[in-house]
Amino acid sequence: MNEDFLIEDAEKAITVLQQGGIILYPTDTIWGLGCDATNANAAEKIIALKQRPSNKSFVVLVASEKDILKYTASPDLAVFDYLKTTQKPTTVIYEHALGVAENVCNNDGSIAIRICSDEFCRYIIKRFQKPLVSTSANLSGELSAGNFLEISNTIKQGVDYIVQYKQQDKSLGTASSIIRWEKGKAQIIRP
Repeated sequence: MNEDFLIEDAEKAITVLQQGGIILYPTDTIWGLGCDATNANAAEKIIALKQRPSNKSFVVLVASEKDILKYTASPDLAVFDYLKTTQKPTTVIYEHALGVAENVCNNDGSIAIRICSDEFCRYIIKRFQKPLVSTSANLSGELSAGNFLEISNTIKQGVDYIVQYKQQDKSLGTASSIIRWEKGKAQIIRP
């Protein structure tokens, strides 16, 4: 794919996000359902599409460490040093979410955030200038799709835009590791 096509694809996704819609997009792990993480109505659309419990929190993708500082209260900056040592994309549960929709966070006010390493996805986040919800592109209780070809038609038909980038990629993605950063150490939730 040429660069102009990638930019056009990303811009179409951004327009849908700005309108409160849902996108189906590749991340640095697996394909995800995404929306504006600051828009509670958009998050509700994903909850309905996935048929998932409304009290289950989401993972949020950001483009940089600076974004973590914007959407969490007083994170321990040592977590950034830890993240530089991880081999696998790692989602961190931070205490005290700020500036995101309430239904995106956990009931205790914490939030799961990953600094995305995929350049295409980072481009969307930077241009959109807001964090993105990122949840696996499957119905609740079903296995996560490893690539675009494994995503059900129910999911594909339920979104407002499907990103073209990486649709033909048959390699299988895997979910991120999840940690909770407590007292200067990583508590492993999902390896």
